[in-house]
Amino acid sequence: MTEELTVQNAQAMATIGGNPWSDPKAFAQIAKVADAFSKSSLVPQNYQGKPQDCMIAIEMANRMNISPVFVMQNLYIVKGKPSWAGQACMAMINACGKFKDVKHVYTGTKGTDSRGCYVTATRISDGERVDGTEVTMALVKAEGWISNSKWKNMPEQMLGYRAASFFARMYCPEALMGLQTYEEVEDASPRKSNANALSDALKADAVVIDGELICEMCGKPIAAFGQFSAEQVAQLGVERYGKRVCVDCGAKLKAAQTEGGTEE
Repeated sequence: MTEELTVQNAQAMATIGGNPWSDPKAFAQIAKVADAFSKSSLVPQNYQGKPQDCMIAIEMANRMNISPVFVMQNLYIVKGKPSWAGQACMAMINACGKFKDVKHVYTGTKGTDSRGCYVTATRISDGERVDGTEVTMALVKAEGWISNSKWKNMPEQMLGYRAASFFARMYCPEALMGLQTYEEVEDASPRKSNANALSDALKADAVVIDGELICEMCGKPIAAFGQFSAEQVAQLGVERYGKRVCVDCGAKLKAAQTEGGTEE
């Protein structure tokens, strides 16, 4: 169904032309497509039942000449800001049509501050090779990004993401449409010390052991999930179920609610 909706969107935008926001008929046509997307179970959950958000995704996709589904799958709201998923940068660099032979180049020695990465490509217009800014672990530590646990747990991936965003911001900024990546937003956010974080958690009546939030149902540490930190997973549990729970226990509570039951 998602593929069918993408085709419908392409046909709608091709028919519209010009500026759809100044044409009531064109606007209505896009709204119809957005409503159809919002009713699909195949689009990301945060777009389901939200035709307004789907409309914005469609408009962004039209300006970027990419699929609306790509936008929906790779655009997140992080700390109140729309942000691209890190892996989306390479796709957008390739899709912008300016470069070929785009690839990551890793430098230095794994596990040391010398380890780094940059993106290189050949510019199609003149055949010139262009290199993005090299990101090294020494730079990561100097900028204070290392406080983001992902730099410790998956440094190779994070180096690749950041190298791609640096390249895109320098050589094809229009591809990002002025938005930061999820990782850039996270790294730029002021982070509290472990002591302060522990104090805040205790003040909020959270159960904390060795600095980790504990699930109120199973008693195990709450782990990060996908793009969400452990703290965000716990907070989501509070908002949805009134408890700080891990992903597995949250799924059980959701299933119990769906069945019309309750779970203590």
